[in-house]
Amino acid sequence: MKIGFLSDTHGNLYWTEKSLEILKDCDKILHLGDVLAPGPRNPITDGYDAKSLGEILKSREDITYIKGNCDADVDEMVLDKEVLVSNRLIEWGDIKIYATHGYEESEEERIAEGLKLGADIVSSGHTHIKVLKNVDEVAVLNPGSPTLPKDGIRSVAIYEDGIIKLIDIENIELIEEMEI
Repeated sequence: MKIGFLSDTHGNLYWTEKSLEILKDCDKILHLGDVLAPGPRNPITDGYDAKSLGEILKSREDITYIKGNCDADVDEMVLDKEVLVSNRLIEWGDIKIYATHGYEESEEERIAEGLKLGADIVSSGHTHIKVLKNVDEVAVLNPGSPTLPKDGIRSVAIYEDGIIKLIDIENIELIEEMEI
């Protein structure tokens, strides 16, 4: 199974469409929160069009959402999808993913919860900074942000056949990969 990860799109139509193009061959996509709203601390970016993005995402059946700190009831109504779940354990194929946005707990708490639940991957967003590492035999993943990267590279992640890859969506280049 091929799984795409993205987070912190903040209503930017252009960069989210670029992300979805890179993730087009994925069987499932996990959006780790902050889907449509820019949030009070973020600038409105070139390409911001939450209404059009909402229409595109509403038509997709392959995306599972986690609630971010900028997501609200209106996002769930616009997308007509379950968006307001703060965390969940997802089992897709032979992989278990503990998913949360990452603003309500520390990385250590996320990892501990993932280990307790038997997750292979602990995934989060929120920081807009990509992370790919192994901690206590669990893969820790933050795909970064395609819209407002705080580490300078717009990114998503893909899991397939035991490998997680971080992808630069501007240059469509591999940033880093890790076997789990």
